[in-house]
Amino acid sequence: MSMFSRLVRWLQPLFLCLAALAIAWFLRSHWAALRAYPWQIDAGWLAASALLLLLSWALEVAIWRHLLRLVGGGLSYAQALRIWFLSAVVRYIPGNIWQPLSMTLYCRRYGVAPEATLTSIAFYQALILLAAAPMAAAYLLWAGHNSLVAQGLAAIPPALAWLLLLPATLFLLRPQALTAAMNWALVRLGRAPLHARLTSPALLALILAAILDWLLWGATFAALVFGVAAIDSGAERAALAPLLIISYPIAYAAGFLSLITPSGFGVREGAFYLLLVPRLDGAVVTVVALAMRVWTTLGELLLALASAPFERPRRTPAPQFVSALAERPADRTGDAELHRNLT
Repeated sequence: MSMFSRLVRWLQPLFLCLAALAIAWFLRSHWAALRAYPWQIDAGWLAASALLLLLSWALEVAIWRHLLRLVGGGLSYAQALRIWFLSAVVRYIPGNIWQPLSMTLYCRRYGVAPEATLTSIAFYQALILLAAAPMAAAYLLWAGHNSLVAQGLAAIPPALAWLLLLPATLFLLRPQALTAAMNWALVRLGRAPLHARLTSPALLALILAAILDWLLWGATFAALVFGVAAIDSGAERAALAPLLIISYPIAYAAGFLSLITPSGFGVREGAFYLLLVPRLDGAVVTVVALAMRVWTTLGELLLALASAPFERPRRTPAPQFVSALAERPADRTGDAELHRNLT
């Protein structure tokens, strides 16, 4: 075993420890606000939120696993679940490289080449942003007329919101443009280019799956709000639900694109404030945004802890990085290549 491989084996538990410390710091820093809020707990809505959260994770892992298979990496669904949650918690470590790095290291154990893992992550991130764009357009056109965002954009013609659909439309018409755009970015960063080939029907199916996943996440958020906030009227909940559901992917995407904070800390919560006030009171928005962060963080931590005992290293060499739809093989990747791709 090379020195780099030994270093990799020591880094993985270190990542989990650092992630646990980062999560503990987050909870401690917001504990006063969470404790002071007059919670009105509804166990039924919380149970619904927990179920929707599990469904959201199940679908997004399936989407990522499909993308990984598209670029030549093979994992069982159980393996993909374990890797997803063991890697998810490291997002809370400052710096935006830790989750892709952790996923790459774990996938390496199952013989998946680093290039395949990094490519699938890049595809997944591009896909969820494309799927969030129609949600943002729907918010601007129909859902968020009285919000702080709408007030700030009052001088802009609402019809321009349709421009948010332009990237997804262009990529659906010319799906290879998505691969070309990602190749341009990867080459600029010194990475290997992609060899996968997408068709319009395949890309449309992936975008629709990602939109469904966003709707599940939004429903998770809405059910959590109804489970902890004082919203007793069924009519009021019915009126709020579409706004809450459609706001979640927009706020998440804003945090994802911030790049400067781990897992979008602060940015996502600020986006919720702009999207939901004054339809909801500002103090309520602040607390439910933090509650959603705590809810998902604790869920990820519990599932990571549950996954850890079942994660067993496998001494299998990484295969060649070959897209399932490409004919041209790439060179084999060893430890030195893994180190080059991750630094």
